[in-house]
Amino acid sequence: MELLPFFLLLLIGATAVAHGEPAYPGYGAEPACGVKEESAVPAPERREEFDGGRILDISHYYREDMPAFESAEGTPGFLRLARSMRNGSDIANFSELRLTAHSGTHVDAPGHVFEHYYDAGFDVDTLDLAVLNGPAMLVDVPRDSNITADVLESLHIPKGVRRVLFRTLNTDRKLMWKKEFDSSYVGFMEDGAQWLIDNTDIRLVGIDYLSVGAYEECIPAHLVFLGKREVIIVEALNLEHVAAGVYTLHCLPLRLRGAEGSPARCILIK
Repeated sequence: MELLPFFLLLLIGATAVAHGEPAYPGYGAEPACGVKEESAVPAPERREEFDGGRILDISHYYREDMPAFESAEGTPGFLRLARSMRNGSDIANFSELRLTAHSGTHVDAPGHVFEHYYDAGFDVDTLDLAVLNGPAMLVDVPRDSNITADVLESLHIPKGVRRVLFRTLNTDRKLMWKKEFDSSYVGFMEDGAQWLIDNTDIRLVGIDYLSVGAYEECIPAHLVFLGKREVIIVEALNLEHVAAGVYTLHCLPLRLRGAEGSPARCILIK
């Protein structure tokens, strides 16, 4: 009679295993690391404005049809799920990025167009955060030309302004929403870049397409801006939902030592 309880326990355990149930409810049924599966959740809200419109996101979100410089293919395969939790195959999701340092909204460091600066280590990790953050002016450029010395003079940008974001025909044409690179974009001509250096206190220049320099003078404009390491260039800004005016800019590139450019998250605060 004393063996009966023991045999009953064996029978119960064997029945549980046969039905695929855990021998100890509460253990074994949970995923590794104690992560519990969640029920269905609502779709996330995608926004360009936060805190009742006080914070404005002026970065483009990354996507496969986002244009890339001198490419008709966009940015294919920029994001890959290297390890997945699907079907319990891994304990967490891990994605990999594959894109150039000048993809989407990004900054340029002096080493982008100067070999001696690249060799000397003037990468994005050396850029001055005091320049990348602070009061900024968003201005509308006349829509009938590139940014020349005459155009800049007509804008009457006050002395003392250190950061200016230039909204151009690129925004009106929605060029950053077109997969194929468009070489007819608006940018700085060399004389415009030189006029800005010689006649203003501007230390950060932002623009609404992939290059600050107009296509026909792309490198000459970059050379003027970056030659003395005094100006930081921010390219491919999303300025379509922002009114012209004065804001506080926060622009933070990744700390990519050795890289001559970096994607950046840029916001304006009213």
